[in-house]
Amino acid sequence: IEKQVTDVDAATPFLPEQVISLLEAANIRVIPTGIMHGTVTAIIEKRAFEITTLRKDTACDGRHAEVAFTDDWQVDAARRDFTINALYLSPSGELFDYFGGEIDLKAGRVKFIGDIKTRIEEDYLRILRFFRFYAHYGKTAPDGRAMIACAAQAEKLSTISPERIGQEIQKLFTAPKSYHAISFMDEQRVLLHVLGFILKTRAPLRRVEEMAGAFSGEISVALKFATIILSADEVIPPESLQERLKLSNVMTDDIRALLTLASSLNANTSFATLKQWIRRFDKKLTSEAILLSWSVGNDIIDTRHPYHAMLTLVQEWQVPVFPVTGADLIGHGMSEGKTLGDALRALEDTWEASDYKMSKEELLTRL
Repeated sequence: IEKQVTDVDAATPFLPEQVISLLEAANIRVIPTGIMHGTVTAIIEKRAFEITTLRKDTACDGRHAEVAFTDDWQVDAARRDFTINALYLSPSGELFDYFGGEIDLKAGRVKFIGDIKTRIEEDYLRILRFFRFYAHYGKTAPDGRAMIACAAQAEKLSTISPERIGQEIQKLFTAPKSYHAISFMDEQRVLLHVLGFILKTRAPLRRVEEMAGAFSGEISVALKFATIILSADEVIPPESLQERLKLSNVMTDDIRALLTLASSLNANTSFATLKQWIRRFDKKLTSEAILLSWSVGNDIIDTRHPYHAMLTLVQEWQVPVFPVTGADLIGHGMSEGKTLGDALRALEDTWEASDYKMSKEELLTRL
């Protein structure tokens, strides 16, 4: 399966200062983003490439690591979390795989390197990384020993910053099939330590992902958060999730809009209402609100359901452009100001009531 690559990292035995010197000599802009840990960022044709010096951990406290630089590739690989994260590809295309990561990747296995408990205690965020990588690459049931270890240490996630936790959950939700990972997190009570609540039901997330695959393709992270909120065992305001995971205002606004629209939907919602939503918001938000309402209230996907017709409308409707402008009204003798604005809105209401069929000339006769 081909996937679009947007994140390319490089490793090198050269020390950070040497890397900076070599990049500058090649007229490549370089930013010392994490130089204490051996990482610099090269900017090439507006793309960012992280370059990190080979290293080994000298001390870890579950949140941060102190490192020493090395020129040993296997030592660098041994400090990584999962076998599939310890693969190195040379410029000539030769693969270096010290822990069987290629086999695990092909088999869809997410395996810790070395002692699982030790790996987690080095950085408790690895608990969430385990489930995130499983969401993206898992093909079989997750490693049972790893899940038990993650569950045993889950309360330590409270030592990790909300920003880092929020970023991991959002990355997990970018997986097309995140349902299984979230289900395992909920079963192991890991989700409770992340979100502060447990799920009353896990089915809506499964259904919304299935419906998306059948009807609309890729869905937003905001829709998955909204589905989780409606699946909670208690009422969860979007603002509380925003605070707990440090979600952006844009993300929170989208979640709130989805919840609001979905709560207004039912099998009798008119096409006229849907068209208003499309024009006020957009096609994606409207279709996702339909998916959300459908996934929460129904057990099966049925193309005979009214929601299916609604989705079809949203996907196929060619959104018209309101044909009248303020300049048109000024041309008819109106002055700028509140009166003009009110007249423009009244004409738009008339146009909307005509199912967007009235022409500019017909509308202007209503002045």
